[in-house]
Amino acid sequence: MGIIGTETGTIERKARLFNIQKYSIYDGPGIRTLVFFKGCPLRCRWCSNPEGMERKYQVMFKSDVCIDCGSCVPGCPAHIHSISDDMPQEGNRWHRIDWNIDCVGCRKCEEICPSQALSIVGMDKTISEVLEVIQEDMAFYTTSGGGVTLGGGEVSMQPEFAANLLMECKRLGIHTAIETCGYASLSAMLMIAEFTDLFLFDIKNIDSDRHYELTGVRNERILENLQELIRRRFNVKVRMPLIKSLNDDEATIRRTVEFLQPFKEHKNFQGIDLIPYHKLGVNKYKQLGKIYSITEDLSLSEEELNRIEEWIKDYDYPVKVIKH
Repeated sequence: MGIIGTETGTIERKARLFNIQKYSIYDGPGIRTLVFFKGCPLRCRWCSNPEGMERKYQVMFKSDVCIDCGSCVPGCPAHIHSISDDMPQEGNRWHRIDWNIDCVGCRKCEEICPSQALSIVGMDKTISEVLEVIQEDMAFYTTSGGGVTLGGGEVSMQPEFAANLLMECKRLGIHTAIETCGYASLSAMLMIAEFTDLFLFDIKNIDSDRHYELTGVRNERILENLQELIRRRFNVKVRMPLIKSLNDDEATIRRTVEFLQPFKEHKNFQGIDLIPYHKLGVNKYKQLGKIYSITEDLSLSEEELNRIEEWIKDYDYPVKVIKH
């Protein structure tokens, strides 16, 4: 399967991550440490982690705290930063960033900036380095029944590292989970599955055409991987992100649940989580020089969420609303 053991005294495999977050209670059982992988094959319109979409290093710029000092300009070998010679128009700044130039990840601008307006997204970590952070909270995992969850971005885009990291966690007795969009080769999914206690598997829209409109990819591969994981007796919980007017209608919800009907009696199929739309990541788009395409509020009311729950309960499925 291409699994390599963690090497001691030699060069270790590395992965590109964008965050390691402690004390999560939303992404699997108990208190968990989340490891966020960089890179994703989907472009969901509502994504709350836009810094996880691309594998490359990225500059995040907080324009509201920038003092236009220009300290970052000579420090950047890629010449991403500049100071305008022209008087800035209303809403603009002296400080300019060329978003078309790829960041090299040197972090010099981040280190130089006196106002902490700049940060570089992306860090290359070895398995040992990530494990060191994970093991700091062993006591929390033990007392709460928690563990580690790999997410992103999309973890299956770096499957060898993920499988090795999960293998080491299992060796240490740590519960393992991954969050996945499911858009990967079956071989990559199975490589990871060998060391995964729980899959948190997204179904963003059951209709392939609509899925393509919302995410940029069709869903046939996703649904096939989901079916295969359940058939092979891996523990799976389906997660349904709910975005008003995009995938919350009764026909879509019922069609999704009916797709899952053949697996209803499988003990390894652990029900459905509903993930309501939120706008927690909206500010990050501007900081990355991107446009957030959703302009209206697509949140669902309590009444609407309750109604969707009832539709699913009609099929006698365990269902839970997860609110971040």
